[in-house]
Amino acid sequence: MYWINFLFTAVIACFAYIMSSETLSAVQNDNNKINIVYIIADDLGYGDLSCYGQKQFATPRIDSLAKDGLKFTQHYAGSTVCAPSRCVLMTGKHTGHSYVRGNRRAPDGFADWPIASEVVTVAEILKKHGYTNGAFGKWGLGNPNNEGSPLKHGFDRFFGYYSQADAHNYYPPYLHYNNKKIELDRKTYSHDLIVTEALRFIRENKDRLFFCYLPFTIPHAAMQVPEKYITPWQEKYAEFEEVSVKYSSADPVKNPVAAFPAMLNKLDETVGQVLDLLKELELEKNTIVIFTSDNGPHHEGGHRSDLFDSNGSLTGYKRDLTEGGIRVPFLVRWSSKIKPETVTEHISAFWDFFPSVCELVGEPLPEGLDGVSYLPTLLGNTKQQKQHEYLYWEFYEQGGKRAARIGDWKGIQLNVSKNPDGPIAVYNLRDDLAETTDLSKEHTELVEQFRKLFENTHTPSDVFKFR
Repeated sequence: MYWINFLFTAVIACFAYIMSSETLSAVQNDNNKINIVYIIADDLGYGDLSCYGQKQFATPRIDSLAKDGLKFTQHYAGSTVCAPSRCVLMTGKHTGHSYVRGNRRAPDGFADWPIASEVVTVAEILKKHGYTNGAFGKWGLGNPNNEGSPLKHGFDRFFGYYSQADAHNYYPPYLHYNNKKIELDRKTYSHDLIVTEALRFIRENKDRLFFCYLPFTIPHAAMQVPEKYITPWQEKYAEFEEVSVKYSSADPVKNPVAAFPAMLNKLDETVGQVLDLLKELELEKNTIVIFTSDNGPHHEGGHRSDLFDSNGSLTGYKRDLTEGGIRVPFLVRWSSKIKPETVTEHISAFWDFFPSVCELVGEPLPEGLDGVSYLPTLLGNTKQQKQHEYLYWEFYEQGGKRAARIGDWKGIQLNVSKNPDGPIAVYNLRDDLAETTDLSKEHTELVEQFRKLFENTHTPSDVFKFR
């Protein structure tokens, strides 16, 4: 009887493996019909979408991605600030190995520290497989005149902000179309121009393979949005009517509290425009649509992240390595493959996108990637889904911080620049998602495990040093 059960189990396992392999093979062989739209909100918190628990306003079009597709509950940004998070996404390497590890100006003072010419991006992999690639929004990894330009890293078209500092203002004096500066009147809402170009790109490439990368700037400070979006919220947040906040180069914003839900309404409307266009062009079934955020919520420009419970049940914000600073919404719609209203607890991160794309198109994985493909999870093949041994982040500012997750355990170390051998706090995320109870004294073996991981997974950078 034992052998019969063993053989039966073995046959079932082999059948499941064959079926999953055939499913993946079918996807790869049919890749001339698989487009990718990847949307990143800027500083949107884990609790800022109604499908993740937001109660003060609704995001129905973004929520439709969860209704029609897959919702991840344990997905992580590449970093706790924007530039390194984008670098991690583009290169498949976490911040212990990635080229850009913080928000830092380039030597010429314009835009941000550029990724080097030898750094391979996911866009370059897709271009190799026949994709036309467009980026619309905030790049943050170089400028039009140096090696960090998106046009030198696999993208055929770019429109938006090269510099994350310029992107603080939604009414800027200029944007860039590829390498050309487009002068503006400082009265035009930049997001609308960016969306128009993105929709044009999709329409123009409807008969080709395309990767449309949409790193939008909403809802990053300043809290600027056209007046018609604010009006419905003025009465609800009338107590903040006299509040006026100036942020960076932007003009002062009156009642930025009311402006925040207005900005999310605008972003939700934008996602709806993208989805409606895909439907109009009959591209729904063969387009993967992803929505996420580059890091946790900010409290800049007058935004009251506490009032809106932007980090949900998590602790911390942008620039923190607690869950609130790095755990982000992650929604995926792939109408022909993903069952509606699916939820997964698979632990994943920005650096998984690169290997996922490689598996999708049948590209051998380049050496040195830190990611694990989540394509099996998208296809419902959870038994074939590889798991991370660990996740790792480091942040070189504010005294230097680093954190890692191993299973349900999280380790966080602060003030690394002054004391690299300093204390490491340990939390059990399964029992203590808010990271309120440090268990380092009870689990000294975990402290040492995290300490060794921190030492072994960090490759020194000549540019980004803990400070």
